Parts: sequence; C-alpha cells; structure tokens
Amino acid sequence: MQFLCKEYQDGNPRVRSLVTETRIHLVPSLNPDGYELAREAGSELGNWALGHWTEEGYDLFENFPDLASALWAAEERRLVPHKFPNHHISIPEHYLAEDATVSPGTGLGTGTAMGRWCLTPSCPPWQVAVETRAVMAWMDKNPFVLGANLQGGEKLVSFPFDTARPVSETPAAAPRLPDDYEDDNPELQETPDHAIFRWLAISYASAHLTMTETFRGGCHTQDMTNAMGIVQGAKWHPRAGSMNDFSYLHTNCLELSIYLGCDKFPHESELQQEWENNKESLLTFMEQVHRGIKGLVTDQQGEPIANATIVVGGINHNVKTASGGDYWRILNPGEYRVSARAEGYNPSVKTCSVFYDIGATQCNFVLSRSNWKRIREIMAMNGNRPIRRIVPGRPMTPRERMRLRMRI
Repeated sequence: MQFLCKEYQDGNPRVRSLVTETRIHLVPSLNPDGYELAREAGSELGNWALGHWTEEGYDLFENFPDLASALWAAEERRLVPHKFPNHHISIPEHYLAEDATVSPGTGLGTGTAMGRWCLTPSCPPWQVAVETRAVMAWMDKNPFVLGANLQGGEKLVSFPFDTARPVSETPAAAPRLPDDYEDDNPELQETPDHAIFRWLAISYASAHLTMTETFRGGCHTQDMTNAMGIVQGAKWHPRAGSMNDFSYLHTNCLELSIYLGCDKFPHESELQQEWENNKESLLTFMEQVHRGIKGLVTDQQGEPIANATIVVGGINHNVKTASGGDYWRILNPGEYRVSARAEGYNPSVKTCSVFYDIGATQCNFVLSRSNWKRIREIMAMNGNRPIRRIVPGRPMTPRERMRLRMRI
C-alpha cells in the first residue's frame, strides 16, 4: 500500500495506470487473532502452525461452503445446468443460520439439489467462523474479478480446484496423454478456466525472483510444481471448503493462493528482501485483471441489465453482470464466441478477440425484449396445458368459451 501511494505521487506511469483504472481492495489480515499469536512468539520461537487458526480454533481456509462437491454430485445426477447451475451456486440456507455447522465429508444431500453436506455420522461438524461470514458478505457486496490470498511457509502459487474429486464421480471421458507439466492423476478435476488459472499463476511465479528456482526442492518436501512454481491445489494439498473454490463457484472472481516464501513469519531484517522478491510479481498479477473482455449489457433504451449472464463458448463457467450492467471476464488471448442472456430478453451473440497486450477488449451487448414472459403468463392461466388453436368458422364448445372468459 505504501509503495502504491508513494509511486503514484512520484508519477510512476505504471502505478498511476494501475491505481487509476483498477479498484484495489487490500485486507491486512483475514485472521488478526492468529497474527497476534504469531507476532508475540516472533520468528525465532514461532512455528508453521502458530497463528494458522483463529482464536476459536477455526481454519478459515477450509471453513467455506464446499460448493465443488455439491456441483459434482449434481453432475452425477445429470442436474447441471437445467436444475443446478455451473456458476454462482447459492450458499445453502442452513449454512447461513446462526448455529450452522460444517462437516468435512461433503456431498449432495438427498431430496434437494442444494442439500448439504455430510452423508455419514463419521463426519464431525464444526461451526462457521465469524470471519468466514464476514468474507462471504464482502464477496457478495463487491463484484470482484481477480483475487489472491497471501500466505507464508511455502513458495508457490496454488489455484483451484482445491477439492479432490473422488474417482468414482469423475465423468467418463476419452483417455488422453498427460501434459508435460502434469502428472496423470485421475483425482484431479480441472476447472473450466484451468488454462486461465495457469496463466494467472505463471504471471506471478515467473516474475518472482526465486519462485521458479526449485532445483533444491520445495521448502519442506519435494518440489510439487515441476520447477514452475505453480500447482493445482488438489494435487498439492487437497482440501474441501476452500476460499478459492468458493470464490470461483459462487462469484465472478478468480482467486489464487500465493505463498510468498518458505519462512512463515520472517524476521524484520529479512522483510526488505522478501519485498524485493515479490514486488514485481504483485504488480504483474494485479495487471492481469485487465486481460480478457469487459463491457455493458443494456436494453434497447440504454438501461443497464443487472444479473445478465455472459457465456463464453468452450468454457463451461459463466459470469454475471453487476448492478450497473457492467461485466469483466478474464480470458487468455484468442477469439471467443460470447453471448449475453437475461430473463425476459432475447440473447445476443458476437465474436470478441483478446490480444496479448494488457487491456481488456470492449464487448458490449444490447438485448431486445422477448415475448416469452407474456407466453408464460398465458400458459400459466391455462394451467400450463397446451393451448388449443381456435379454427375460424368452427363454433366453440362451451368449455372453450369458459376458458376464453377466464383468460379475459
């Protein structure tokens, strides 16, 4: 924050552009209670786990609704997308209750598409932390596009999914050879935005001064990144209910975990070098929010349409417009078939190109009103039964006359 303010005042064109064109939110600590514990012990007496949990004993990074397991269970029942969405999945109502508990063995409950969570008595529950509730409310209030949670104790970038999908639930697919940067791990379920997540992760790791120097191995174990400094969370540290998975499936935001260095709580004398290691990476990562497409969705009178759905061909994960009808969609360079859809409007489709240079392509949509709303009203008045066509010249039956009077 100090760097951004100072460089902005000093006229740094790169920082001025970033600050002027980007709404930047900074949270000093998601877990201030844990930070105080670690600070009191200091870098000499502390350990990796100290300060990881809140004062009440919650691990915030595993305290969010496990929407990934719910999505996969719905896919198994062939409910996606007509009955269960592949994006902006709702938070289960009972999760928001004051006495809500979370169970680690998650799955889709019986009887409802939004059932939650544990299906066996062996899953011990824990409560939803107040910090978790605050972050979820914050995410719902702000239309975030790109996010990162900064952590320590490792030196890599982790991206969704963090949840490992059980092998039995993985949809049948044609066998393929693993890419040169991935192991043939059947438990890994890639997000529809896997290539985009990899681009974002590499943008940080490649600009870091030491993150890709993994020839000595990882900080604590063997290198899990294949010398790239990036890894899918489920491959490295599988966990359900992570903030990254929740952010991806509940909001428009693509969020990653960035582990800044091997020392969980570095000494004060080491902070300057840690800053130099990560400074360029942080700037480069923030600039990626301006890669892809953006625009407005309006009606024919120019009024913005909120909650319109933006669909990118070939990527089975959609985003929605904000209250002002504006949207942002991070995409890799290429040409995309994009459509905008909204309740009560005819969809609009166009081709949008994304280039390698930083700067999102403007891709606006104007939607015309459709007759489907009126058609649904007429069908509802008819009991959702097929409406019989009246043939001119043929007298109506008494029942047809009665139905006509009821509709009028």
